[in-house]
Formats: sequence, structure tokens, C-alpha cells
Amino acid sequence: VRTELEAIELEDGAAVPKEFANPTDDTFMVEDAVEAIGFGKFQWKLSVITGLAWASNYAMEMMILSILAPQLHCEWRLPSWQVALLTSVVFVGMMSSSTLWGNISDQYGRKTGLKISVLWTLYYGILSGFAPVYSWILVLRGLVGFGIGGVPQSVTLYAEFLPMKARAKCILLIEVFWAIGTVFEVLLAVLVMPTLGWRWLLILSALPLLLFAVLCFWLPESARYDVLSGNQEKAIATLKRIATENGAPMPLGKLIISRQEDRGKMRDLFTPHFRWTTLLLWFIWFSNAFSYYGLVLLTTEFFQAGDVCSISSRRKAVKAKCSLTCEYLTEEDYTDLLWTTLSEFPGVLVTLWIIDRIGRKKTMALSFLVFSFCSLLLFLCVGRNVLTVLLFIARAFISGGFQAAYVYTPEVYPTATRALGLGTCSGMARVGALITPFIAQVMLESSVYLTLVVYSGCCLLAAVASCFLPIETKGRGLQESSHREWGQEMVGRGSHSPEV
Repeated sequence: VRTELEAIELEDGAAVPKEFANPTDDTFMVEDAVEAIGFGKFQWKLSVITGLAWASNYAMEMMILSILAPQLHCEWRLPSWQVALLTSVVFVGMMSSSTLWGNISDQYGRKTGLKISVLWTLYYGILSGFAPVYSWILVLRGLVGFGIGGVPQSVTLYAEFLPMKARAKCILLIEVFWAIGTVFEVLLAVLVMPTLGWRWLLILSALPLLLFAVLCFWLPESARYDVLSGNQEKAIATLKRIATENGAPMPLGKLIISRQEDRGKMRDLFTPHFRWTTLLLWFIWFSNAFSYYGLVLLTTEFFQAGDVCSISSRRKAVKAKCSLTCEYLTEEDYTDLLWTTLSEFPGVLVTLWIIDRIGRKKTMALSFLVFSFCSLLLFLCVGRNVLTVLLFIARAFISGGFQAAYVYTPEVYPTATRALGLGTCSGMARVGALITPFIAQVMLESSVYLTLVVYSGCCLLAAVASCFLPIETKGRGLQESSHREWGQEMVGRGSHSPEV
């Protein structure tokens, strides 16, 4: 038996060599089993269920903010700062809980963390519809945001069941459910708001979570998590189930149990091997959310003014309005929301096309560069049609960059810290979402050009950060243990040691 195997690099699209799925020492790891079993019926079912969580627990609850705020502004006569706080409190809840959900998922399992977060969001989402006064809905929406912070763990669970060749495409296709969820929310608002009102909209928007909670009983726990926890029998049973559903044979040999590790420890994200990656990813996620939600806020301002150059003159000419003046959303407003949401489909398709061709790092860098370039073009006094095209291109690419980050982050961290790594990155994104209203709304009051420079400059720095990421995960397997060199699972086995 050879004690050492020489590392080789697979060409793009090449099949995993047979000896990796059936090693000469009659052992295999979860990565080998997932690659040998391949993509099939099980992964299709998992795609739909994960997509349902993404659409109902994330997209719909986020989209409802743009519909609920103007309605309560008029109905309860809220001043502008209270309306803004209603949106910010959701991001506060998401930011404060992202690391906690990552910790729970690393300590007690991905499925456990996801189920708790979904049930939490369902409970407080329904309660929000019965809020009698502003203070109550403020607290309840904050608790809804706390539950939404656990949704990214669905991507962690999903990625750990996907073979290498299908992982990027599948995670990106899950993002289509984001657009579907937002479109469904707008259509639901068109039907419900004129007759039943915002309370029924909140209740009906939470009901799809009930369907996901039921389907959670079908979801298996991550085999990678079970192996890391030392539960070999459960991991084998899960892999056999996947092989049976896909009609594929299990790999030969004995499943290797990785040594027990302390999971969910923040210090693991700052080991010498991952410190630089963690810091760069935090800034990339911050910039993604900062720019994405900033563009959503800026779009309304730009369309109301007609073009960028007229914003400053319009603000000078119009006298200060009473903060209690309000306008209910019209059918035209809902149509604009719908078209704006549809602009994200091209972003997902473009990212899907290039991410396995040029790699994850270059995809993120390209997305930031295109967004920055479109922001700079807004300095020109373009007409409304050109303005619309630039805003849609910018939103498509910044949305695509977000999806590329969701692909890269679970791939770069080992199983022991994968959920925590994704959770902390998601938390940094919420920080960006919290700050961006002060730029897109407050700073815009004084200087539209300074506002555009801030967003453009931030994305230029994020593009540089993407290029400086030390690891490219394209064509690599998911790392099982932080005690191995990155990617060793796909390049053969080292000598046996007591650690295995």
C-alpha cells in the first residue's frame, strides 16, 4: 500500500479519478462518496426545499419592508425616522443573530439550526400581523430579523450534499428563488393590500414557512457534520440513502472518521491559514450589502427626479416637507417594484455562465468593477432611459457578485467552521445594510456626487480585495478538516496517523 500519493490538478470539467472514490487503502471520506454518487434525484429535491426556505424565509420577508413602511407611515402617521427605524431594526436582528445561528449549526447540526430559525421566523412573522401599536411591531419585526439571520445556513447544508462540478451552478440557481420570492410578495401585496390590508399581508407572507417546516422532516443532517461529530453510522446511512435515491453505487471501503474538533470557535477563523481570507471576505460581504441595498434606495430617488443632474436642483427648489405627509403605494409603484426585481434574473444568469469559467475570485471582482463603472457613468447627465439601463445593469451585477460570494464562502472554510464562517460574513453584510441608508438618503441630501463616489470607491476596493483572496476554490472539493492542507481531500491521502 502506498503511504503517499502525489498531488495532481484536475482540468476544468474533468471527472474525479476513480482511485479517489475507491482509494487503494480501502478508505474513503464523505467528499469521495458525494463525488462518486453524483448529482441526482436527491439533490433535485433538496434544491426545491432549500429554494423554498430562501424564497419564503428571506426574500419575501425582506421585500415586505418596502411595502409595509409607506403603509404604516400613512396609517399610523409615523414620522420619517420611525419609518426608517422599522426597516433598520430588521437588519439589527439579522446582524446580531448571524454568528449565533452559525454557532448553533456547527455545534448541533445544520438541520437543527435551520429548523429553529424557520420556526422562530414563522412565529414572530404571524405575531407581527397582530401588533396593536408601533412599539410592538418594532420589537416583533426585530425578532423576525433575528430569525432571518439563520437562513444562510440552508446554503451550508445544501453545499455539503453537492458534488464539486454541480456546486456553483446549483447554489446560483437557488438564488433564482430569491427573485421568485420577491416577485410573489409583490403580487401578493397587489391582491391583499387594497382589500385586506397590511396585517393579512404579514400573516399570509409567513405561511409558506409552515410548508418548509413540514418538509424539514425529510431533510437529512449533513453527512460531513455527522462524520466530524464521530457519528459514523448516521453518516453512512445518509450516504446510502442518497445513493439509493440517485440509483448510484456507494464507494467501496470504510468511511474515515475525522478526528473530533472543537466546532464553532471564532478563533478558528483567524488561524494563520484563514486569517487573511476571513478579513477580506468580511469586507467583500460588507461591500456587497452596502452597495446592493444602497442602489435599491437610490433607484427611487433617481426615478422621482428624472435624472441624476436634476436631483440637487430639485432639492433646492422644493421646500422642506412635513415629515407626516405620506402617499400610499399605487398600482404603478407596485409595477416598478416588480420590474426592479426582475432585473436580478440576468445577474444570476451572467454569474452562472462565468463563475466556472473564470473562477470565483474573478467573478466577484468583475461584478464589483461593473457596478463601480455604472456608478461613475451616472455622473453624466443621462436621460431617464439611459439611467434605467445603467441602474438595472448595476443591480444585476452587484446581485451576481452577492451570489458568487455565497458560492465561494462555504467552499473555502472546512466543515468544522463552515457554518460559522458563513454566519459571520452574513453578519458583516448586515452591518453594510445598516449603514447604507445614511449614505443613500442622508448624504444624498447634501451631495449626489459624493454619494456616488462613496459607492463606486467602496466597490473598487472590494474588487481589489476579491483579487487578493489567497484561495481559489474553482474545481476543488470541500475541505473536511482544518488540520489538513486546503484541498487535500481531492488530491489523495497522506500517510495514516492517529488523528484519523
